Amino acid sequence: MTTVAVLFPGQGSQTVGMGRDLALRWPAAAQVFTNVDGALGTPLSDLCWNGPEEDLRLTENTQPALLAHSIAAWKVLSSAGLEVGAVAGHSLGEYSAVVAAGGLDLADAARTVRLRGRLMQEAVPVGEGAMAAVIGLDDNLVEAACSDEETSGCGPVAAVNFNSPGQVVIAGSAAAVAGAAERCKERGARHVLPLPVSAPFHSVLMAPARKGLAPTLHELDFRPLTAPLYRNVDAAAVSSPDEVRDGLIRQVDAPVLWSETIRRMRADGFDTFVEVGTGKVLSGLVRRIDRDATCYQAGTVETVEKVLENLVG
Repeated sequence: MTTVAVLFPGQGSQTVGMGRDLALRWPAAAQVFTNVDGALGTPLSDLCWNGPEEDLRLTENTQPALLAHSIAAWKVLSSAGLEVGAVAGHSLGEYSAVVAAGGLDLADAARTVRLRGRLMQEAVPVGEGAMAAVIGLDDNLVEAACSDEETSGCGPVAAVNFNSPGQVVIAGSAAAVAGAAERCKERGARHVLPLPVSAPFHSVLMAPARKGLAPTLHELDFRPLTAPLYRNVDAAAVSSPDEVRDGLIRQVDAPVLWSETIRRMRADGFDTFVEVGTGKVLSGLVRRIDRDATCYQAGTVETVEKVLENLVG
């Protein structure tokens, strides 16, 4: 079994210019952007490469844009012979992981994540929800702070992204997140940083989005995966269409168990991780979770060529 796994980033990693150099260098990467443009009926590639940034930040644009960049980079890596034993993606990135493992057509995934972004944005009016990153506090203390705040009646709030030791994201109603943030500081958090997002992703307030997305996911033609997917919702390694679909439905309003996912992958023998797509957030998280893991990033011509040199030869 190969000990290389590929990871795909989620929302927040987007940047104007993403993927343009790949498309200019490799026809396979350019074709991915062309295919996504066709699936959506809009020139998403132009938005990725030229902005404006405020439009790229719109959730229904951000999600297919990140998918397109990730799969463009993946096409180059896979066509050059990179062999991997598992895939995983952070939130939205789970769709990229499923496409990379052959479980879903790119066009279907692009249309679905655009709908996903729209539904998630519509689930909570702008300003009524919030997210914040809690730095330097144990998971159980963050969860206790959220639980205590909920009992005060300000609304729902919970830990929704367990990203790495000492880094947990909370989400919920704006008032409850603010209150939980103060409780986290009182319990010893080094920092609590409000996140510049437009909705409280992965919180219970996303239940309408899950309900709205489920029928589309049930209609899609999922195929067995060529490599197991470690799911966000429970860190389980799955490969059957029903298991993959179930995970994508549940993750909309369920926490992302990223720390547990990486720990389980390491326990299963994966020691090298390639972050495919925009940015290097996941590489940083992996190193915080397990310093012995080897990490690569592959989202530009330079970084893709480095991965090919080191892992393909």
